[in-house]
Amino acid sequence: MKRRGVLLSGLGLTGALIVGWGVLPPRSRLGTTATLPSAEGVVGLNGWLRIAANGDVELAMNRSEMGQGVHTALAMMVAEELDVPLDRVRLIPAGPDRLYGNVAMLLGSLPLHPSETESGRESSFAKGGQWVVAKVARELGLNVTGGSSSVADAWDVLPLAAATARAQLLNAAALRWRLPAAELTIADGVVSHASGPRAHFGELAKEAAATPPGDVVRKARADWKLLGSAPPRTDLAAKVDGRAVFGIDVRLPDMRFAAIRHCPMIGGSAGAVDVDTALKLPGVERVVRLGPYAGSTAGVAVVGRSWWHARRGVEALRIGWRAPPGGPIDTGVIEADLLRVAQAAAERGGGFPFHRRGDAAVAMAGAARQFVRTYRAPYLAHAALEPINCTARVVAGKVEVWVPTQVPGMARALAAKVAGVPEDAVTVHVTYLGGGFGRRLEVDVVGQAVRVALETGGRPVQLAWSREEDMTHDFYRPAGVAVLQAGLDAAGMPVALRVTSAGDAITPRWIERGLPHLAGPVDTPDKTASEGLFDLPYEIANQHIAHVATRHAMPIGFWRSVGHSHHAFFSEGFIDELAHEARLDPVAYRLALLKDMPRHRAVLQLAAQKAGWPGHGTPRALPAGIARGVALHESFGSIVAQVVEVTLADGQPRVLRVVCSADIGTVIHPGIVAQQMEGAIVFGLSAALHGRIHTENGVVRQTNYPAYRMLTLADTPAIETHLVPSTRHPAGVGEPGTPPIAPALANALFALTGKRLRELPLVL
Repeated sequence: MKRRGVLLSGLGLTGALIVGWGVLPPRSRLGTTATLPSAEGVVGLNGWLRIAANGDVELAMNRSEMGQGVHTALAMMVAEELDVPLDRVRLIPAGPDRLYGNVAMLLGSLPLHPSETESGRESSFAKGGQWVVAKVARELGLNVTGGSSSVADAWDVLPLAAATARAQLLNAAALRWRLPAAELTIADGVVSHASGPRAHFGELAKEAAATPPGDVVRKARADWKLLGSAPPRTDLAAKVDGRAVFGIDVRLPDMRFAAIRHCPMIGGSAGAVDVDTALKLPGVERVVRLGPYAGSTAGVAVVGRSWWHARRGVEALRIGWRAPPGGPIDTGVIEADLLRVAQAAAERGGGFPFHRRGDAAVAMAGAARQFVRTYRAPYLAHAALEPINCTARVVAGKVEVWVPTQVPGMARALAAKVAGVPEDAVTVHVTYLGGGFGRRLEVDVVGQAVRVALETGGRPVQLAWSREEDMTHDFYRPAGVAVLQAGLDAAGMPVALRVTSAGDAITPRWIERGLPHLAGPVDTPDKTASEGLFDLPYEIANQHIAHVATRHAMPIGFWRSVGHSHHAFFSEGFIDELAHEARLDPVAYRLALLKDMPRHRAVLQLAAQKAGWPGHGTPRALPAGIARGVALHESFGSIVAQVVEVTLADGQPRVLRVVCSADIGTVIHPGIVAQQMEGAIVFGLSAALHGRIHTENGVVRQTNYPAYRMLTLADTPAIETHLVPSTRHPAGVGEPGTPPIAPALANALFALTGKRLRELPLVL
């Protein structure tokens, strides 16, 4: 029953609600033309696709493009099934219908162990839980781009929608020409018959809309022409020549601009505000107080004719700031508390057990020896390149919002609440996102922008945060601590594993901020708080993996790879320590613990082979002063191994090469996969080498990139990506490349220096 309780953790729902939805028939994800109706010049065939008069295909795009290539990948699925050129698939915004919700992301919230999800070995709990949650997710219809789930979610929907449209087009042509549909072919969006008749999609669309599809069969893999290839990304040209519109690029007639200053102390508020000096400045028009919206800290905005005018106005304000009711936040105190909580829970066997196997206590007591280590990780900011921004217009009871967001439905709901209008009076235009990484799963800036727009007399206003406001008022990756204990036999192999971690839970706080109607009276266990620890693939007979959920005042949110981002550092660093204790090769040690996990073995062996690891393929000897380390981790359904080669430059780590192998299931676009792995590795290296957020007197001290360093181009290593061929369902790509990089680097540094680093960032 405890495990069934965890099933609800990602949803914030009551058991009765789940049971009620569980008995309903599944909601169709194909949709109808009522969802995507025909319009002038276009004919709707289902909830996803319309055909234009010239034969182009319109695809309702329900996912946000933030560099991960999802607009290309999803369009490729449709183009493949319809046998239409990729450049003939046009993207149009999906509406707010529940049809466009993300089912796969909620399925990913289930706390399932790899041993329960391997093909042919699925547990009844896994099957039952997935069935129920999938039905609940269809009813909720939460449109979220996150959890590395966009391709996985679309895989069961878009090819089917396209195959259904294909069948309708073929049947319509067969009826028109009085020929068997089986004798017709489609090439480049044209239906034809060997005897001569031919027509493009646009000429058949109206008839197809009235023609039943009959039996719908998706195209066989052997017939794929586009999927698995690497055509140019559909957004490439616009991003090169400047036509692409990101949130901060939005420009509207008679637009105003706003800058903001939050209370420097997180959670604080504004007292008295002297606006006289600001209002006397050229170009400054008004000052607007802003309360906390969706978890934001209160502040004051200034509206001006340009953002520079507004920014100068903000700087001229004299504000009496008030500390938060609980006093200033001290991250040092929080991190010390996490260490104390984790150590105390480890001693008494406390925390919520996310995974239990065998009897860890008995096996630990009977082990030849015990090995205990503690690992720690700090708070981290997202630091996306595009600053937080939103453009809003409120006029005649209608609200329009232009925003780079991962959650358009949540943005719509908050805009309606702030403006005091029904949700159907709000239109959300989702722009390109200049980086998301989880930060744009928050909608605080939408509430702020709409509140400011209420004061601008119907003129649109663009609210943009400065880099300093962005860095110091983020929803940070939580700090975390884990105590890892292994019981070892005489050969140094683990017979028992106990892991006790402590840290704040993200999902309940995110639900409270963005989906308050789904928030429960108490927090249910949050899978993200233990992922990367409870779901290790290693075959250790006796395990007890528990987490103590704390709750501190520091605002926290989803960060690229979420719990895996630091838990992989904990677990893979510890496994490497066990290999060293056993005096065994790190790759060989891992393989010995993966005898019945063929996918994990294949990924690890591929990385070792491509890296020239001794004993795997052709060995590659390293020069003096260079060492390598390895890590293996599964997240978001994908398995990734990385081998890092590192040296020291002026006494500090310099990563020279990263060899990355992955099993991500079916590959849609190998070029995009490589790009995402490279981006994830650079992102993870920045955090591993430099990342840390801390406060003094409640104020975040890292205010911009000089103090919160990113990996530079000059410091970026050579990166290779190698994929394990697979016919499995597509899995995540955007995030799984991040977790293994920190432990692989730490393990390489140990091999190089003999110093074991158990705290991030990695400082020698």
